[in-house]
Amino acid sequence: MSEDAQDVVLIVEDEPVIRMVLVEYLSGLGYRVLEAEDGEQAFEILASKPLLDLMVTDYRLPGGISGVQIAEPAVKMRPDLKVIFISGYPQEILESGSPIARKAPILTKPFDLDTLHAQIKALLA
Repeated sequence: MSEDAQDVVLIVEDEPVIRMVLVEYLSGLGYRVLEAEDGEQAFEILASKPLLDLMVTDYRLPGGISGVQIAEPAVKMRPDLKVIFISGYPQEILESGSPIARKAPILTKPFDLDTLHAQIKALLA
C-alpha cells in the first residue's frame, strides 16, 4: 500500500496498554494510526490533521469528556469520518442519546482484534 493510499485511524484510549496494542495491531495491518489518551489530545489532532478516515474511541475517558462528546463535534467537522466505540460499559454509550451512538458500532471490552478489523473494513469499504 502506498503512503498516500493508507487509511488514517485515530485511536482515543486512556489505558496505555490497550492503546499500544491497538496502535501496533492496526499499524501492522497497514493503517496510518494516530493516538490520543484523552479528549484534549483527540481535539488537538482533529483540529490539526486534514485527513482522518476513522476514529476508534473509548467511552469513559479522563477529564470528564466521553467518547461520544468527542465523536459528535468530530463528525460535524468531518461528515465522512467513521466512528467505532469501544467500552467496558456499552450500555452507557447507548443511553447517551447521541445519534452517532445509535448508528456507530460498539465493541464491548474485551473484544477480539479481528472483530475490530472486520468493523473497520466494513466502515471504510
